Amino acid sequence: MGKEKRGDISNKTWTEVVKDYAGKDLGERKNWYGSVAEAYNRVRPRYPQPVIERAIQLAQLPPKAKILELGCGPAIATVPLAQLGFSLLSLEPNREASDLAKLNCAEYPNVEVQNLAFEEWELKRDYFDAVLAATSWHWIDPAIAYVKSAAALKAKGSLILLWNTPPQLDQETYQLVDEIYEVLAPSIPLYPRHEGRANHQADFMKFSEMISDSGYFKNVNYESAIYQVNYSLDDYLLLLSTLSPYIALAEEVRTSLFTKLREVLHKNHGDRLKLSFISAFHVAHKI
Repeated sequence: MGKEKRGDISNKTWTEVVKDYAGKDLGERKNWYGSVAEAYNRVRPRYPQPVIERAIQLAQLPPKAKILELGCGPAIATVPLAQLGFSLLSLEPNREASDLAKLNCAEYPNVEVQNLAFEEWELKRDYFDAVLAATSWHWIDPAIAYVKSAAALKAKGSLILLWNTPPQLDQETYQLVDEIYEVLAPSIPLYPRHEGRANHQADFMKFSEMISDSGYFKNVNYESAIYQVNYSLDDYLLLLSTLSPYIALAEEVRTSLFTKLREVLHKNHGDRLKLSFISAFHVAHKI
């Protein structure tokens, strides 16, 4: 198989790469994760309870607060918030993901899932105690995201952004697979393979600045922590399949890449991998 031409995303950071895909028109974005919705539901990392609790504390949410959630996916962040007694209106533009979210939230009558993009949602002004986006804020046009979120919030409402970065291999293991990417899929940027934590933190600080500079929110709080997680080899490859640069690969390229990754990783680590990811949040208050 011929070597793929290196794209201009190869050295971009996590949020920069996702912005490339977020720039698609709304129809494309609504269907982007459809083929991997089940995998996303199964293997994307969950938000650690301490991160959720700390964000809620800083947001000063009242009991039974009303939350507008943007891009809920299969309800990875929705469920733990519903379990705390909050009421959520959760918007998800992808049909397959919204169906999974409805299934995952079936036992929570305080959750309503709508198969809509935030851009399509009819604004309900001054109603919600918080607007929440869990690893989805960067998919929304900032020209819409800040002004519409602020309009939906009550006077003392909060913006809560939860983030999980893609779980990554340790440096030693990354060295084992880097050549595979260079040969088979050089267009895959560094961030799903291995990207320094300093780069992720720099990305998050940019979001802090953007929230402050929007003119709609104040008192921006940002915190992060590193979490370790174990994946089976099968689940790790399934995890990769849910990341945008891998979705964008031609099927034959993706198949060849995963076959070679499986071979090398199994030889060196067997069927279990230790990964790490950053879980973080931004909390800001409506001006």
